[in-house]
Amino acid sequence: MLGGSAHANKGDYDQAFSDYDKALEINPKYAEVYLNRGLLYYLIKGDYDKAISDFNKALEVNPKYDVAYYNRGAIYTIKGDYNRALSDYNKALEIDPKYAEVYYNRGVLYAQKGDYDRAITDYSKALEINSNDANSYINRGIAYARKGDYEKAISDYNKALEINSEFALAHFNKAIAYEKLGRKEEAIEAYKNVIQKGNPQEHAPLIEHAKGRIEELEQNKK
Repeated sequence: MLGGSAHANKGDYDQAFSDYDKALEINPKYAEVYLNRGLLYYLIKGDYDKAISDFNKALEVNPKYDVAYYNRGAIYTIKGDYNRALSDYNKALEIDPKYAEVYYNRGVLYAQKGDYDRAITDYSKALEINSNDANSYINRGIAYARKGDYEKAISDYNKALEINSEFALAHFNKAIAYEKLGRKEEAIEAYKNVIQKGNPQEHAPLIEHAKGRIEELEQNKK
């Protein structure tokens, strides 16, 4: 198993698969190997069905394997099977009530379903456990914005930016929130930060939108 993990860490995924297969031939009750092979199928190969199969086997060996529930739930979320995803996240939290990543993922699931109150509750729980998670702040901010509470949204975007000042999406969402509140000058400054902080390739759509909004807002000031 150690060989498989070492090869995976080096990016030699074919050898990692081979090592995991051999380990399971020797010990077909090795839950961690099923998990690690499943993660390769999930994250590297994008083969969600094989990943789920391996997570299932890991859970057959160890029904209390919270990480397997978490990752299987993440795949079910991607596949749009929200009921199964929610069930897996709930089981993971029954095993480990301090699993911040599960609260975050479950919050994302609730947000995708339009249940912003529950999403906010889960993001808040994730932040109680890990207060240095910029993604939880920005997603909670988005949920507040969906509910029309733009002041709380801006507060969360600012907290995300305290953690990562280069977070272009936080600057962008903050600009939109300022616009919703009619605070045009602050919106312009936030859009300028999108342009300054954003990666020209990764954030090209945000940057172009920010440029257009700045131009329109500047014209409206005249």
